Amino acid sequence: MPSNSGKTTKRATTSRPSAPAGGSVSHRESTLAWLQSDASHAAALLEAALETADAGDFMAALRLIADARGGVTQIAEDTGLNRETLYRTLSKKGNPQLSSLLPILRATGLRLSIEAI
Repeated sequence: MPSNSGKTTKRATTSRPSAPAGGSVSHRESTLAWLQSDASHAAALLEAALETADAGDFMAALRLIADARGGVTQIAEDTGLNRETLYRTLSKKGNPQLSSLLPILRATGLRLSIEAI
């Protein structure tokens, strides 16, 4: 998710896990492991997704984070939100209301913060 805003975003410095001996790790598996290793990685991913100004990028990033935190079923249990609705919400075309976004963020170990431009 490249940024065209010219704004510099804090990037996590932790390297991604290397492939096991004799095998390879998919990009998705590597990304999930990276997200699981440190909560600041999830925050950096969402921040980068916001910079694209595409709501679909933000929702796709949030879905990856949810998957790294146990999957949609686990997030549904943690939030009390409907699992099928969460699958739709956490898609590229998802458009959550604040009343569902806040519990999803909380369940993934994140919170919404506002700052002056």
